[in-house]
Amino acid sequence: MVVDRILVPFEGDGSGVEHLTWSQMTLWQSIEQSGTSKTVPYVAELAPGTTVDDVAADLSFMMSRHQSLRTRLVFDGGPCPRQSCSRSGEVPLEIVDAGTADPAAVAEAVSERYQKADFQFETEWPVRMAVIRAAGALTHEVLVILHTAIDAYGLSALAADLAARDPATGAAGPVTCVQPLEQARKQASPAGQRHNTASLNYLERVLRTVTPSRFGDPKYPGDRVIHQITYHSPATLLAIRAVAGRSATNTSPVLLAAFAVGLARFTGVNPVLAMLTVSNRFRPGLAQSVSAQILLTPYLIDVADITLDQAVDRATQSALNAYKNAYYNPYEQDEVIERVQRERGEEIDLSCFYNDRRQQDRGGAGAPVTAEDIRAALPRATVHWTGEIHPPRRKIYFNVDEQPGVIEFLISADSRYFAPDDLAALCRGVEAVAVEAALDGSAPTRVRAAATV
Repeated sequence: MVVDRILVPFEGDGSGVEHLTWSQMTLWQSIEQSGTSKTVPYVAELAPGTTVDDVAADLSFMMSRHQSLRTRLVFDGGPCPRQSCSRSGEVPLEIVDAGTADPAAVAEAVSERYQKADFQFETEWPVRMAVIRAAGALTHEVLVILHTAIDAYGLSALAADLAARDPATGAAGPVTCVQPLEQARKQASPAGQRHNTASLNYLERVLRTVTPSRFGDPKYPGDRVIHQITYHSPATLLAIRAVAGRSATNTSPVLLAAFAVGLARFTGVNPVLAMLTVSNRFRPGLAQSVSAQILLTPYLIDVADITLDQAVDRATQSALNAYKNAYYNPYEQDEVIERVQRERGEEIDLSCFYNDRRQQDRGGAGAPVTAEDIRAALPRATVHWTGEIHPPRRKIYFNVDEQPGVIEFLISADSRYFAPDDLAALCRGVEAVAVEAALDGSAPTRVRAAATV
């Protein structure tokens, strides 16, 4: 039960109206396509003795400090809205009493309520926050932020920024990252437009060479339903660390190679094309940005008639090409896709997505991993059928996370192309590729050249 709702004032540097940044544009497109507000949620226990004033001070601090959190949208007739950043305002903080219920469960319920209720983009701040109270004491905080304002890495940057304040005074150093208004201006500059053009040229080269179909015609009757599976694989984590250590690389291209080989084996289609979700935080001034920095870019890799170690090498180069060219105007990306499809006279299926969401260290260092360790971990894999509040509505969306001791695959897929057993088999197939690569990198991918649907 909501027992109180206080308005927390804030005031910060920077205000004005600009075009959306390219990442904000692509996230807005996602909201338009789904018809629902995409959000980034956070729920955490509070330290004993935390007061409402403490939480309000944190909320005021982060709203004042970061432009993206005090930015609303302006709809003025263009193809997409613009961003309007205010210097000051007030944001609500709810106090929710758990009564006799489990306060952790109440916190999750509040988070779900915040995520399901669509934002009022023009009038509502992109931040919803609550504290949970049980037996007179605050137990949890709930934060849900509109995705156009932040991504998962931005949420981590926000947490780090809050933790870095002086514990006695609450003071913080200056914001040194590029904020959204400045980023939008840089993207509109001649240098930004040159980068945009280079990225779109890369996209066109991929589109002109790729096999148009990924999965063929629908295999199963009925209307589209989105299945979701969570697969926990301790063997995959051990295997990719072993390969990364042996190859003097990190685990990202190892997982990308395992995904590509596993998908090619499953579908019979090679080269493999997937749209990568890329965080642009490696670019100057963006590492600690409390904003959204993700964009989608095509990842194309041929894994036929080579060894698994060679597949990792190719994944490294293919990923670098993708990351380098993941900085562009997504509305112009759509124009390139439509033009190339028209010129080719066929639709190009871009409905396979891959998102490595891990924020842990991706290096291969650590305790030595033996073949026996990896084989012994295989039977410990687990499968769960899950659901998200707003699942991606693609033919297949392959997310990678890391939990203690396991790699987590979270896949959502169109039921017309993938039955539940197919998703489980695909997870086991990617796991098998990673294990094979760890045990013998000279083993073949077992993918044949020129396979088509």
